[in-house]
Amino acid sequence: MDVHQFATSLSYGDAISDEMLEIRSVLRENGFRSEIFVKMFDPRSARHVRDYRDYKKFSSPSNVVIFHFSIGSPVSKMFFRVPDRKIMIYHNITPPEFFVGAHRILARECYKGRLEINLFVDKVDLALGDSDFNRRELEAVGYKATGVLPVLMDFSKFDGRPDPVTARLFADGKTTLLFVGRVIPNKKFEDLLRTFYFYKKHFNPDSRLVLAGDHRGQERYLASLQDLAARLRLTDVHFSNHLEFPELLAFYKAAHVYLSLSEHEGFGVPILEAFYNRIPVFGFAAGAVEETMNGGGVVLCRKDFLRTAAAIDLIQRDRVLRARIVEGQLRSLEKFSRSNVSRVLLEHVERIGRG
Repeated sequence: MDVHQFATSLSYGDAISDEMLEIRSVLRENGFRSEIFVKMFDPRSARHVRDYRDYKKFSSPSNVVIFHFSIGSPVSKMFFRVPDRKIMIYHNITPPEFFVGAHRILARECYKGRLEINLFVDKVDLALGDSDFNRRELEAVGYKATGVLPVLMDFSKFDGRPDPVTARLFADGKTTLLFVGRVIPNKKFEDLLRTFYFYKKHFNPDSRLVLAGDHRGQERYLASLQDLAARLRLTDVHFSNHLEFPELLAFYKAAHVYLSLSEHEGFGVPILEAFYNRIPVFGFAAGAVEETMNGGGVVLCRKDFLRTAAAIDLIQRDRVLRARIVEGQLRSLEKFSRSNVSRVLLEHVERIGRG
């Protein structure tokens, strides 16, 4: 039995692409022949992929194919035509209402994608969400065989060397609040700005907010955030745009607190990255955030910007409390270790491979 993966694209450095490479590594380590078939790829990832149209040379009813669902992809048509046993991984589609008024095309695509997920109910042997939040969405639209496969991550890469220029620029003693994520409306960057306003004004004027995420294609939303920052007369707010990994690593090393106020998350990879980097995490309990935090960090059950700012200040001042939170996060992270998630992956593969 071979176990291959299908996806629309393999990018460089994003969470899902990294997961595909990790899945392939685990499968190969366990004796399976495994390749990744895509339509598009970053040139830096060329050696890791094959053209999805070549899969007919590999296809067999005894194989298992894992498809990372994405919107409107011709790869999905190929995936559902092959006679192989099929596993689909659903990484979630953001509800379109978050993009109305900010990005009409993205709103339309997300609307279509949420309809499209209904079309494959009877076409897969197993549908997996990378959180139970995602799994419940699949179950609600009619998928019979469902399960959970957390994102398979390689945390050891965070033991590498951060970008020295970025590290030096942010090594000035200021308290750094960090959020990592693409600049899109469901992430609620405006709420991060409002919380930082209270923190900087009432608790710690010697502080900064780093918003580390790509904003290409979201210029309208970015402009609204910059306008809000200007109206609040905020200084020390840094929008990074696209980052290379050593730069991202430098931001994690510089951060004192990680703050997530997103209102829709299908998982929460940066939260776990912050856990690994021993940064106390505050996360608003929306989507799969609380599930991802797994009992660690500080879960915010409602949005109160002033109280959140006060809680951040408390953790910054109380070293004992801060240490307890970090220790708890490291315990929570064990669930998502490579060995634990690899075991779950192999159990799913063996289950479907046996028919």
